[in-house]
Amino acid sequence: MAVPKYKKSKARTMMRRSHNDKRTLIQGSICPECGELKRPHRVCPSCGVYKGQTVIKKDN
Repeated sequence: MAVPKYKKSKARTMMRRSHNDKRTLIQGSICPECGELKRPHRVCPSCGVYKGQTVIKKDN
């Protein structure tokens, strides 16, 4: 098994990891009922509708 000849600095290690560990933004979808931005396949937090049915009753 190959073994590194020299120790890699923390800066080099963290730089290598930072390029691969970047977080991506969560893609949103538009609620067909109220038009607000929501996460896909989730209940809309503003109106409480999922797949055309009211799941959570919200007071407007």
